[in-house]
Amino acid sequence: EETLSILAAEGTRERGGIMHCFSGDLEIARRCLDLGLLISLAGPVTYPRPGALPEVARMVPSDRLVVETDCPYLPPQPYRGKRNEPAYVAITAARVAELRGEPLADLAARMSENARALFRL
Repeated sequence: EETLSILAAEGTRERGGIMHCFSGDLEIARRCLDLGLLISLAGPVTYPRPGALPEVARMVPSDRLVVETDCPYLPPQPYRGKRNEPAYVAITAARVAELRGEPLADLAARMSENARALFRL
């Protein structure tokens, strides 16, 4: 609650931003989206008990979604307990595409575009 209040006061809608390694529920995701933030999903979305993350992955509009590795932490399910690596982002992206019922190539292109726009690359 406090973090979202600070972000609202700082004008994230004008500046942009990202909710790194999002682990909240649908309500928090909606509030982040209302603040103009991107939602970034990491390895936990692939876990057997991912909490609300599958619903978040389905709810977030594709133009507001990215994935990340959070290296060296939180590797996707096949590598749990091991060091996370940048290449594993493909596993997380594939799971998010599966949850959304979208082709991975289409979603990956959109998420890359989102990251480039946010970071002005």
